[in-house]
Amino acid sequence: MIQIRNLIFSYTGNTPYILDKINLNIMERSYVSILGENGSAKTTLVKLILNLLKPLSGIITLDTEKIGYVPQRVENFNSQFPITVSEMLKCHMKVLKLKNSRSILNSLEAVGMENFKNTLIGDMSGGQQQKIFIARALMGNPKLLILDEPSTGIDIQSQQEIYSIIKHLNLHLGITVLAVEHNLKAALDNSTHICLMENGSATLYPIDEYKEML
Repeated sequence: MIQIRNLIFSYTGNTPYILDKINLNIMERSYVSILGENGSAKTTLVKLILNLLKPLSGIITLDTEKIGYVPQRVENFNSQFPITVSEMLKCHMKVLKLKNSRSILNSLEAVGMENFKNTLIGDMSGGQQQKIFIARALMGNPKLLILDEPSTGIDIQSQQEIYSIIKHLNLHLGITVLAVEHNLKAALDNSTHICLMENGSATLYPIDEYKEML
């Protein structure tokens, strides 16, 4: 699903490189959690995969153009802006040039939020908002779902519900999942693989092998 060859990146264009000769092969239908200390360039790697940043050198190849992205909740959303769930998803429909009028309802049903379509986003809890952002990412029927710290700032009950949704999408709909994680328990419980980032490198471990290292 994702092939990365000799990827090198720094924000300055010079050494030291924060990503140095990264080589990864992420298989279709896998669920990969990216772990690493703060500053280990986890989000940077995701933005390179999404083509939001350009590598200094190296090649990133994706097997699909159908990608859903759920950024960190605080990154790009003003929860005080008076917009309903339905209005926000209609805007996203236009961005994706979707014609199917059921795509909004289908995506809300996938995350169990179909009864909230007329609710103001700002009136929702953090967990409810995150489910809506996952629904938005599902509207184009992605083959690859990328999430950046999906449980940040969310209560424990909602975290469990959100990871249950993501796991279901992976297992039952065959969606490849790539998630930047700080939630170690969620990563260990749900992933097929762990991508460990440290000192400019990234290493992919099958989940059982990673657990043996702990």
